[in-house]
Amino acid sequence: MTDRILLVTGLAGAGKTTALKTFEDLGWEVVDNLPIRLLDRLLAMPAAGEADRPLAFGIDSRTRDFEPVRILRQIESLRRTGERVVELLFLDCGAAELERRFSETRRRHPLALERPVTDGILREHELLDPLRDAADMVIDTTGTTTNRLQQTLRDRFGGAGDGLTLSIQSFGFARGVPRNADLVFDMRFLRNPHWDPDLRPLTGLDSGVGDFVRADPAYEAAFDRIGGLIELLLPRYHAEGKSYVTVAFGCTGGRHRSVHFAEAMAKRLRDSGFSPTILHRDLPPE
Repeated sequence: MTDRILLVTGLAGAGKTTALKTFEDLGWEVVDNLPIRLLDRLLAMPAAGEADRPLAFGIDSRTRDFEPVRILRQIESLRRTGERVVELLFLDCGAAELERRFSETRRRHPLALERPVTDGILREHELLDPLRDAADMVIDTTGTTTNRLQQTLRDRFGGAGDGLTLSIQSFGFARGVPRNADLVFDMRFLRNPHWDPDLRPLTGLDSGVGDFVRADPAYEAAFDRIGGLIELLLPRYHAEGKSYVTVAFGCTGGRHRSVHFAEAMAKRLRDSGFSPTILHRDLPPE
């Protein structure tokens, strides 16, 4: 009998298939689109092989008997027994990006087979809102490549452990605030390397940019206070049962100040005993 269950759901086109394939590569048992009423039977079956594996259970609006309220009741029923860790992962995505993906792949939206894809996206948003609100973790895949989604899932689920999973992210306000962020800090009060012709082509990963940003008179005090606040909050989040926390640092373009600050904060948090993963959303892939 598996002692860990992850229900994977979200908007059509947001990456559920990629997520389930990633979990399979990580050694999880994966089941997709099984009617929720059959979940109890699946869990009662003896595990195949020598070791029981965690279960990733894919479910979305195409699943037979799909009713968000019923799914939430099922999750609560499983949690009440205390026999298993049951979590809900929701994959979200912006409407414009979903419309682009469906247009490129020429797929029909499952809730708009004979209507414009925008109708299906809007209808599914409304249908899945209760699941998004109740999710233990929301990953927004807008602007995220398949490889980056896979890496995010490997970072968060690849190892065992019951502690807090911490993610540090940089981003540019020009492309919007990450919707999966729990804490957001605006780095635009710092001097902008963009206006230095020698630094403009570089990123916050380069030492010259780091030296420039750290030379700002407000940097040291801001870094200490923000770091202290994060270190204060993380244990409290964990004590309240929160399993995943994403801290995001933004600047105008997401290339210089936010990247350097995110890297520096991740190092501080590692030195404080945390194990953050880091993602620079708006840097081009290497």
